[in-house]
Amino acid sequence: MATEDDMRTYSPSAKDITRDWYVVDAEGQTLGRLATRVAKVLRGKHKPTFAPHMDMGDHVIVINADKVVLSGAKSEQKLYHAHSGFPGGLRSVPFATMLEKKPTDIVEKAVKGMLPKNKLGNAMGKKLKVYAGADHPHAAQQPMPLPDHV
Repeated sequence: MATEDDMRTYSPSAKDITRDWYVVDAEGQTLGRLATRVAKVLRGKHKPTFAPHMDMGDHVIVINADKVVLSGAKSEQKLYHAHSGFPGGLRSVPFATMLEKKPTDIVEKAVKGMLPKNKLGNAMGKKLKVYAGADHPHAAQQPMPLPDHV
């Protein structure tokens, strides 16, 4: 029979957290599939020490956000909405216009929409860096390519 000492539940502490840096090339990748992989890493669900009440995630750099693709007819149909708070203040911007003007916002919105809607989710979202081109200023962190199995 197992004793109480053998049955302890493991809960990670702040000193157990190690943060890695990953880089993802969004060129030719489907937006939703890319966003789920990135959100999983930002939350830390790919680690065996994952705890839902802690920010266990790693930093993620997404490059070539302007070359992300959508499946089907979504590239012509998808709209991004914003409301000013005033009557009649709804503004809708098509995907093609967003891709021209703010390609980084497309990826950020997709990923942050998959994170928790609280202070913990906000902290996770701050570890996401998105760039429209292939260059990024995080070479000093020595980011690794994000594995396919994550």
